[in-house]
Order: sequence, then C-alpha cells, then structure tokens
Amino acid sequence: MYVIAYVCMMGPRVKALREAMDLSLRDLAERSGVSAPMLSQVERGETSPTLQVASRIAGGLELRLSQLLRLDEDGAVSVVRASERRRGPTRGGVGGHEYEILTPPLPGQRAELSRHALAPGAVTGGPGDPPMHEPGSRETALVESGAVVLVIDGASHELAAGDCVTFDADLPHHFENPGEGEAVLLAVVSAGLRRS
Repeated sequence: MYVIAYVCMMGPRVKALREAMDLSLRDLAERSGVSAPMLSQVERGETSPTLQVASRIAGGLELRLSQLLRLDEDGAVSVVRASERRRGPTRGGVGGHEYEILTPPLPGQRAELSRHALAPGAVTGGPGDPPMHEPGSRETALVESGAVVLVIDGASHELAAGDCVTFDADLPHHFENPGEGEAVLLAVVSAGLRRS
C-alpha cells in the first residue's frame, strides 16, 4: 500500500532526476523502454505507472526502484555520524593526502561534501584520489587549518585558514600543502551544473 502511494507521487522526482542526468524524454524512453508520452504523463502527475513501468523507469535512471521511490531512506533528514564517514584510500609517504566523504550516498544527490587532510608537501589528485569531476561541475573549498595552494588551469592561488574559493571543477586542478604542518580543507562539489 505504501509503495503504491509513492508510485503515485514520483512524477516530479523522475523529472528532476532525468534533467539532472541531462536526458531528454526521448533519451529516457530509449534507456527505459517506456514511451516518451507515458513518461511525460508520469512526470506531470497525469498518470500513475504500474510497478513494472516504475521499475523500468528506475532502470533507465540507473537506480533501483526502492531508490527512485526513496523507500530505502529514513525520511527527509540523513545524518552521517563521524564513525560512518566514507574514507578514501590512504596514501602515505610523499602522497600524504587523506580524504573522507561526509555526505550520504543518496540517489539523485547533486552535491558532495568531503574533508581533505594534507601532510606537509602533499598534493591532491594523485593515484587513488577521486577522478576529475564531470563537465559543468563547480567546487567550493574552505581552508579549515594550515595553508594550501590551489593550482588550476596553470594558475596558482595561495589560500590561508579561513579562505574560501569557488572554481570550475572540470578544469585540471589540485591542492598543494607547501607548509610544515598539516593542512585541512572542506570541499563541496556541485555536479553537472551548466556554466552560464
């Protein structure tokens, strides 16, 4: 009964996820096997799809049906406890870059917050670090402690504790810690936003 109620209200979510993936109705129709007119009616709330059709739409959006319907979420608030942070691979020695993803891995989420700790001389963007961000991504970074240098598209920008920077994250970039102590920064990446 609850699943049917969620299916009836999924139209706006389908539209938001489709647009976030930069898919047209025709693109999603090809990926899901559900006709574009049916998808349009679902998105406008003019019809409620069967569970089979909803499942095919979810597949076209690269989600499980439970993710599309948000059945595997515990309400509108998601808390990630300090002990639950997802840690990236630790690189010792010269690498010295450790990072944690602080946001939960929710479907359709368009921004991710991470915390980066850089040992003296460490640089982000090495083996085991997150891949380059998708086209149109933007990043905002706040230096929590220490000092870093942002090198982006061939230009260097020195940042001290408390400084905040926003840039196009799809350009080649990395952070360096030129100091003698650890540097920590928080970074928010907003994925797939189009440049104006």
